[in-house]
Amino acid sequence: MSRTSSARAKSAPSGRGQPHTIRIIGGDWKRTPLPVINLDGLRPTPDRVRETLFNWLGQRLDGQRCLDLFAGSGALGFEAASRGAARVLMVERNSRAAAQLRANQAKLAARAIEVAEADGLRLAASLAPGSFDVVFLDPPFGEGLLGRALEVAAPLVSAEGFLYVESGESLDAAGNAALAGWSVIRQGKAGAVHYHLLQRENEE
Repeated sequence: MSRTSSARAKSAPSGRGQPHTIRIIGGDWKRTPLPVINLDGLRPTPDRVRETLFNWLGQRLDGQRCLDLFAGSGALGFEAASRGAARVLMVERNSRAAAQLRANQAKLAARAIEVAEADGLRLAASLAPGSFDVVFLDPPFGEGLLGRALEVAAPLVSAEGFLYVESGESLDAAGNAALAGWSVIRQGKAGAVHYHLLQRENEE
């Protein structure tokens, strides 16, 4: 994404001026390519990471409500919609990236997807607690946003829901006040990206 507060800090694709795509891994639109704008800082979640994540989530997300808070290329949100999510809210501040998300939404005729061109942190703070079954959280690396992003995103997850976090370093839920009552149930690393799936701890 661009260097805005809601954009993903991603390695820019190689080959300036060349078209770039992401490819949906599974679900109704499996193998469908989607254009990604060549925008400085854009880092779509890699195919291998998405495949692993949706294996963790059980492949299908039928009827679930999902939030892709720093949407960027929309790789996570489009994948969720392809796998049956009832609602996918994509939030992206950069106007060019948001326009590409809307274009890809139209290409897929994806009625479950809503694209909000807005600051992710501000919009999240306005949403009702427990509004989503899965929240995808991939804030820019190296900009000190992860702590605040966790504070506003964690309450939005439903009681039995999941919080997915990508970051530049391994996430320690026990040492993070924003994640009190949460546990990292799965995690992995791909290159410089650490990815984690969290769920609330059982209070019984």
